[in-house]
Amino acid sequence: MTPQTLPAPRVQVPAPLLILLAAVLWGLLGIFGKGVQALGVSPLEVAFWRAALGGVLFALHAAVTRAPLPRGRDLWVTVAFGLAGVSVFYGAYQLAVRAGGASLAAVLLYTAPAFVAVMGWALLRERLGARELLAVGGTLAGITLISLGGGQGVSVSGLSLAFGLIAGFTYSLYYLYGKAFFGRYSPAALYAVALPVGALGLLPFVDFVPKTPPAWGYLGAVAVFSTYFAYLAYSAGLRHLAATRASVIASLEPVVAAALAALLFSERPSAVALVGAALVIGAALSLSLENRAPGRTGPGADGK
Repeated sequence: MTPQTLPAPRVQVPAPLLILLAAVLWGLLGIFGKGVQALGVSPLEVAFWRAALGGVLFALHAAVTRAPLPRGRDLWVTVAFGLAGVSVFYGAYQLAVRAGGASLAAVLLYTAPAFVAVMGWALLRERLGARELLAVGGTLAGITLISLGGGQGVSVSGLSLAFGLIAGFTYSLYYLYGKAFFGRYSPAALYAVALPVGALGLLPFVDFVPKTPPAWGYLGAVAVFSTYFAYLAYSAGLRHLAATRASVIASLEPVVAAALAALLFSERPSAVALVGAALVIGAALSLSLENRAPGRTGPGADGK
């Protein structure tokens, strides 16, 4: 075999690094969103372009890999998920960034596991044991401290808390949907349907404005890096790493978001708010570390 015919070496990135990359890319979501909003683009328009551009990328991905799209009843459930898990989730998250700051929005997003625990108990008759009750209580205590703490560049108000909690709740719907569908279809195929539907759901509420090249750059970064590549990195890492370990690494997302927000936008939560954020993230970690059956999918297992 001559050198010209030797197979090219394959560089395999360690799974924990892929999960860490996804966490960093998701942590950039609020940073990109705040940057483009400062250029005059409304939060809902940011959410629209994230869904629309991300939907195009996932549609191309599904077409190239020939992944079958959901049909019949599964299609209609995916459409409903697109409206709640994309339209409302993407919109609420960007509104939370505008109302309270990127760091606050990222922390409140991690109330999702507590919502999952409560919904699993109420809708799926799953056991709500001492660990779950303690985590839900820790989440509530953390939100209380955050609301009392505030900080420099962090605006804690009824709106910022409401939008952040709506984002956390709608993100938790990924658990119910993912449990039923991510084992049956390629996630890329599901997002190829859900994201365009989410964009259409946002369309009536968007006031489009002329955008500068930097604004388009931010929007492209939201769709390409914080949506498409983040999903690819996480899903690739999850193939070679236990879901519990992946969840722990991915929980660095709000830490990344807070650090970058402090560096770029001078967002500095108070000491009380930081304790509250630690309680919220700790509760999320506690629920993520619960022993689950292999293949069970929760929030974050396939991207935001």
